[in-house]
Amino acid sequence: MTALIRNARLTDLDALVALEMACFETDKLSRRSFKHWITTEHRALLVAEVSKIIAGYILIIYHPGTRLARIYSVAVSHQHRGLGLAKQLMSAGEEAANESGRLYLRLEVGVDNMPAIKLYETLGYQKFGIYRDYYQDHKDALRYQKRIRRYRDTLQYRSVHWLRQTTPFTCGPAALMMAMHGINRSYQPSQEEEINLWREATTIFMTSGHGGCHPIGLALAAKRRQFSVEVWINQTGTLFIDGVRNEEKKQVVELVDNCFKRQATEQAIKLHFANITQIELIDAFKAGAIPVILISTFLMDRKKAPHWVVMSGFDDDCLYMHDSDPDDGRQSEIDCQFIPIAREDFDRMSCFGKNRLRTAVIIWPG
Repeated sequence: MTALIRNARLTDLDALVALEMACFETDKLSRRSFKHWITTEHRALLVAEVSKIIAGYILIIYHPGTRLARIYSVAVSHQHRGLGLAKQLMSAGEEAANESGRLYLRLEVGVDNMPAIKLYETLGYQKFGIYRDYYQDHKDALRYQKRIRRYRDTLQYRSVHWLRQTTPFTCGPAALMMAMHGINRSYQPSQEEEINLWREATTIFMTSGHGGCHPIGLALAAKRRQFSVEVWINQTGTLFIDGVRNEEKKQVVELVDNCFKRQATEQAIKLHFANITQIELIDAFKAGAIPVILISTFLMDRKKAPHWVVMSGFDDDCLYMHDSDPDDGRQSEIDCQFIPIAREDFDRMSCFGKNRLRTAVIIWPG
């Protein structure tokens, strides 16, 4: 059967909600959620219409600033199953994601949902992990991925355990813990360690709220834990001081910056006051290091906030990152791992502020 595949409209709300209630016992999308996804950007919500009846839908979420899309949900009514509608929806969804510039599609599926697993594998999706206790009924989910544009190279990646930051201001410590654990499995991250690392590396003040982490502060913390480190910073002045308006606070930020630089010299930490290139990041990664990189979140959330991420892989098209901070509750942990950042987007994303700060901390085995 060939259905009419089209974009969902607000007039489809009642039909979509009825379809959702009939197809799923748990993890159901609400009417409010459907309305949100129909009217927002960064998504494809397609319906399959058969004889003017909504027989199925697919929801694909695009992650701003990345080349990743996620199949959030697929449903086909019971009376229309076995007619190939799910395959048509998947194909239309892949085409929409491709047209939006995405390179990868990811999805989760229950370990016991054999018809869906068979369909995904037939369509070329490859299993790359398992997510324990994923659904509301505590069932596990298998993780699948498909490259929807042709391969030009093989992804090279590092087995980096993903961690969620436990506070709004500890992205630096969370990224550093991921990198150190990825280098040495005997190093054990914890929330106490996360806070200790922040205390060791914080700039004290930022524009508002708690201070973030200075790259040299993070490097010193890693050095104390017996890791070899080097730091790249493309400027020699006091970092992040432009975001602090109060003069007394500016003096503290400058004092901390000078202190970190003096301690780095005393500890013989290699400091490169230059731009680090993608080639240098990749060469370090190939040689066994794991880079921790400062980015601006502007391309992802339009907030222009500094944010630390971990490099977890690369190929010809993308650099891949682990991000410790799922954004607004719509991202899962899966969405924050091996995030593909297109090479042409990375250079813009890895600069922060009006001074175009580019910095990275390279963690090596001790």
